[in-house]
Amino acid sequence: MAGSYDDRDGKIWMDGELVDWRDAKVHILTHALHYASSVFEGERCYNGKIFKGHEHSLRLIESARLLDMESPYSADEIDAAKEAVLKANGFTDAYVRAVMWRGSGDDMGVSARRNPVRMAVAAWEWGSYYGDAKWQGAKLDIAKLKRPSPETIPTAAKAAGLYMICTMSKHAAEAKGCSDALFMDWEGYVAEATGANIFFIKDGEVHTPLADRFLNGITRQTIVQMLKDNGVPVHERRIRPEEMDGFQECFLTGTAAEVTPVGQIGDWNFQVGQMTRKISDDYEKLVRA
Repeated sequence: MAGSYDDRDGKIWMDGELVDWRDAKVHILTHALHYASSVFEGERCYNGKIFKGHEHSLRLIESARLLDMESPYSADEIDAAKEAVLKANGFTDAYVRAVMWRGSGDDMGVSARRNPVRMAVAAWEWGSYYGDAKWQGAKLDIAKLKRPSPETIPTAAKAAGLYMICTMSKHAAEAKGCSDALFMDWEGYVAEATGANIFFIKDGEVHTPLADRFLNGITRQTIVQMLKDNGVPVHERRIRPEEMDGFQECFLTGTAAEVTPVGQIGDWNFQVGQMTRKISDDYEKLVRA
């Protein structure tokens, strides 16, 4: 499957039924289009099984709740919708996108209590998110914008509105020949990339920003647990940008990114080392187990 995302063969699940891909449309006065009242999940299916699919469904419902939306579907019903999409499109290895949003209805202003909460699930075949960087080491720019304080927006939600600065920062990074950008938080500590969490390695120990002011990724949680199970010390803490000078290796984690080595962030360089490669290999085995 290739080409424009609005012009493909296949099926998309919308509001309880499978519809033709090209017919999966919403009205121009959809509340989410104007006010970002939308949450989503990105998931990967390996060998016919979605990795941590139920956890993603639960997080979608929780993200909706944090944005004052009540999910019309249970986690089990969302799981079933994802399976139906994969089956309808004949996919065994695919990226799955579930999205929930406030639709069009009786309200068309900031308040939208009378508008229905809608949901859709699509899936497509998608390779490595960072292309060759998966093996060579991604090159990251440092974003000018900063991750917002949890006092300004519910940062624990995977909300569409939180990605506006990600798109802007990724465009700026790509214009410089980089594949992504690293955010600092509003206090100047290292936060995350535009769509992935970040880890550093020094002397066989792993350091990663404490995920209490940005999305604690499901892949991030998986990697932290995997490292701890293997006896690797993991330090979840505040990290100052100047500390990057002393780290030997660096990698990104995310459903789309999986485990991607980082070779450069701004003026800092990192090895694509043995430990990062092992973590990547171990994760690959885990998701396909």
